[in-house]
Amino acid sequence: MKLTYEAVSDVGRKRKGNEDSVFVNPENKLFVVADGMGGHAAGEVASSIAVDSINEFVCATGGDEEITWPFGLDESISYDGNRLKTAVRFANRKVLEITKEKTEYEGMATTVAAVLVDGATANLAHVGDSRIYLVRAATLSQLTSDHSWVNEQIQSGIISAEQARSHPLRNVVTRALGGRTDLQVDMQSREMEPGDILLLCSDGLTNMLPDDEIGSLVSQAAGDVKRAARDLVDAANARGGEDNITVLLIKFEE
Repeated sequence: MKLTYEAVSDVGRKRKGNEDSVFVNPENKLFVVADGMGGHAAGEVASSIAVDSINEFVCATGGDEEITWPFGLDESISYDGNRLKTAVRFANRKVLEITKEKTEYEGMATTVAAVLVDGATANLAHVGDSRIYLVRAATLSQLTSDHSWVNEQIQSGIISAEQARSHPLRNVVTRALGGRTDLQVDMQSREMEPGDILLLCSDGLTNMLPDDEIGSLVSQAAGDVKRAARDLVDAANARGGEDNITVLLIKFEE
């Protein structure tokens, strides 16, 4: 399939710096959004290391099925799924190494939402509360489940999704790169159809806009991913822009 895409990362209205990173490798059909956390610009460092390391591993393994898998091979997923999953775990190791080398980076971490496309198959990897959505036939579906404290409370029936949007602990993630060596990466694959759009985003978007508004803005752009990306960021800023806002849209066409 032919892919068209657009990435926008904006500092927002309240933050002094941008700790999000967004990365596109068109040749390898790799797309990544990372939302860093940690003081003294450490979040920016973590997210940058993550996207660079993921790309490094994906590039090194293209077409080489005889590679050594540093974390073992997951036989339940495809070769490209293993490439992406291992790339995220490789990035986690890189972030952890830097935190041990430099005391000013101690405690830094980052979320990751990544897609590696093979033909009509999109391999999805996800850690943290950055999200991946599918827009198909003007309907928005969230494909990932946040690794966050509030989402755990929602799943347990303790709070509602609406309460979670304003909860004081809504930014607390329960899983991230830089947290632990045995990182668990959520993986899935999706068969894409012509006209489908994947949206990767940081929580600077989803904490400002409800899903129905996100879906409406993408649908109103009528397949124009450049317009949709700009409209999403503008709308999040109009609601307060309390965090860095990063969106990456990928449209699948015949």
